[in-house]
Amino acid sequence: MTTLPRIGLLGIMQELYDDMIPGITEHQARFAAQVAERLSGVAQVVFERPARNQDDIETLSAQLLADGVDGVMIVMLTYGPAMRSIRALRTLRNVPVLLANIQPEREITADWNMDSLTYNQGIHGAQDQANALVRADVPFSVITGDWQSDAFAGSFGDWARAALAISTLRRSRLALIGYPMNGMGDITYDHEAMLRRIGTTVVSQDLGHIVARIQAVSDADVQAVIAEHRERFAMDPKLTEENHAYAVRFELALRALMQEGGYAGFSFHFDAIGGDGRFRQLPILAASNLMADGYAFAAEGDTNTAMLMIAAQAMIGDAHFSEMYAMDWARDSILISHMGEGNWKVARSDRPVRLIDRPLGIGGLDNPPTPVFAAEPGRATTAALIPIEGDYYRLLVGHGEVLDTPELPHVEMHSFHLRPDAGMEAFMDDWLRFGGPHHFVTTLGEHAGRWRAFAELLELDYEEI
Repeated sequence: MTTLPRIGLLGIMQELYDDMIPGITEHQARFAAQVAERLSGVAQVVFERPARNQDDIETLSAQLLADGVDGVMIVMLTYGPAMRSIRALRTLRNVPVLLANIQPEREITADWNMDSLTYNQGIHGAQDQANALVRADVPFSVITGDWQSDAFAGSFGDWARAALAISTLRRSRLALIGYPMNGMGDITYDHEAMLRRIGTTVVSQDLGHIVARIQAVSDADVQAVIAEHRERFAMDPKLTEENHAYAVRFELALRALMQEGGYAGFSFHFDAIGGDGRFRQLPILAASNLMADGYAFAAEGDTNTAMLMIAAQAMIGDAHFSEMYAMDWARDSILISHMGEGNWKVARSDRPVRLIDRPLGIGGLDNPPTPVFAAEPGRATTAALIPIEGDYYRLLVGHGEVLDTPELPHVEMHSFHLRPDAGMEAFMDDWLRFGGPHHFVTTLGEHAGRWRAFAELLELDYEEI
């Protein structure tokens, strides 16, 4: 990932201390600038000057919002009466807010004097500020820590990534191609409630528009992408040039749609494409390659999981659309797969990603070229978005281990074993008890901290297995 979250630092103090301690504003401004520099490895922290009165707080808050920051971190540089911030706090409902309970010095020593106490008295300003945030009904997170520590930087980094995910969701458009799968209950949701809670715009795309785009793709562009595929994948000799070329045309058509429509991702249902009569294949390869390039995807018209993929791509990167296929008691694991759409960026490094000619009865169309791979063994995090009722959403997160297992030679799609930390049976009991859907997001590594911050800022019910 190359995009760092952009976080505004709103440093609050008050003017009366200037008379008590000349130069305190400049002293605390240097502290805030040092905090911004310390955190520069995990976020771009924007700090202009301390806010010393109500006009300062409102002016600086408005500037940060106009600047398009992903979130705002409030740091109490001294005590500051919180009622001065009420009007600004209401405008900050539009972005994620963090109250960072920090101070310049890590240790209280015998060298401290009354000035030292004033420099480090942000703790009771944080209490007043937190009370105001609660009473103003502004969602916020809190991190108390030593600002110079790796632990604080790590916690702040998780929060900043969550803030980036939320700001990305709120400005994102998602293409629903055709229609969702009829009768699939766990992908349904209340559109208006989703806009209030999550904020992503779902746009229904007609299929004829895509047919025209496929027809407009040039032969030269197709051949250039085929050459890239031959470098990237282990090619199945049974894959015909004709089928490969059509898959590439579909991919290039969808890429153009994403770029020109300003879409962060898409979803399609195989029956919508298969039943249309104008398509030769399902866009299995297109979905896989677009995920690898950072776009969001979910199958069967599941815009819930596609939205969560947008968040995961922004917050973590290399997000993999997933489904549980079967249970394995011998390995205490679950086989994770789908019918072919998978982000090959999670593939294990010691085996090639194969691009195969794959007969697929679903959709009733021609063989779609399909990437086949297993995920890199190691830690993994799963996440699922569950619409319960109206704008009451649940985020369900799990921990586990991708196992180092042999290939399944007769399975013509990506697959890997995930062993949940809770144990397969206990994990499945909880997943089902909490209403976990059959589509979800997998990311390699430990990322529950980011998902916790994400859920807190969106006020989602959060459950972790």
